Amino acid sequence: MKKVILFVFLLMSVIFLAACGGNEATEPTDDGSTPGTDDGGNDIQEITIKFSHVVAENTPKHQGALAMKEYIESNSNGKIKFEIYPNSSLFGDQDEYQNLVSNNIQFIAPDLTKFVGNNPQFNVPALPFMFDNDEEAIAFWDGEKGAEVLGSLEADGVLGLSMWPNGGKHLTNDEKAIDSPDDLKGLKFRTQGGQVLESIYKALGAGSESIPFSELYTALDQGVVDGQENTFSNIESKKFDEVQTYMTVMNHTRVDYAVFTNTTFWNELNEATKEIVVAGLAEGTKVARAEAKSLNEKAYETIKERGLVEIIELTPEQVDVFREVMEPIYAEYEDSIGADVIEAAREAAKD
Repeated sequence: MKKVILFVFLLMSVIFLAACGGNEATEPTDDGSTPGTDDGGNDIQEITIKFSHVVAENTPKHQGALAMKEYIESNSNGKIKFEIYPNSSLFGDQDEYQNLVSNNIQFIAPDLTKFVGNNPQFNVPALPFMFDNDEEAIAFWDGEKGAEVLGSLEADGVLGLSMWPNGGKHLTNDEKAIDSPDDLKGLKFRTQGGQVLESIYKALGAGSESIPFSELYTALDQGVVDGQENTFSNIESKKFDEVQTYMTVMNHTRVDYAVFTNTTFWNELNEATKEIVVAGLAEGTKVARAEAKSLNEKAYETIKERGLVEIIELTPEQVDVFREVMEPIYAEYEDSIGADVIEAAREAAKD
């Protein structure tokens, strides 16, 4: 009888320890994931992914983020939660990068020129009249040199994954109609910042100031700056035409975004989870790229319909005058950006 009792006691102890061990296996890890069994990474991790950006919901960037969310959540059977924070509602221009480095958020999609302080090669979208359209810009960033530039922030723990276009930029201001370089003299414009943009406005006799996108409407309304440069979709969605009088259609520089992630987060994804996230990013990229041209065209029509600004559409001859004034920018920045990178951009534009 004693042997039977001892056997039952030992059996119950094993069952209890196994249950405890099972409970410990489902405790969340430091990165918020819930690991499964050691089966070679085939269990989808239970994680929450945060995507923060600074623009409105009716923009290509937000539509791309929504496509990522829909794909990732549906294909993970709800194990992966994907939260989107638009309009600087979580972090703004000034602090989203540091919070990505800290892994407080897992994805951001900033304007590429925001990174010129980290690497001057991110000045490519600011090179005057480099790309005529989204397709040319995409061809560069999807190419070898573009991928090298996107991957240049890994020392910070940040990895660039995919370029999302927004489009060519156009000038708005509250002082006068602009149809020649001389018209900019003495005016001050908000830019995203960066050496090339500063040089462009200096060459035009104008001033430039870097102001966070979330604060730009107020800055324009209060006259902190006379004008700004942006895509049609950003001008329309943020209603900058409410506080500006003139808009010059120029397409002189670009707003191009890229999706960046935190390398710690990225490297801790197991095979099954990363496969879903990568596929979701591909879906988001497809949507963002398709939406960019369409939303810019619709936004331009909406700006026309609102009738709040006088629109100046430059002739090819007038554009050539601007090109001539800005051409020295290329020689000025060839060393810092790299002749090979500029040449790769020119080749992408030719194709």
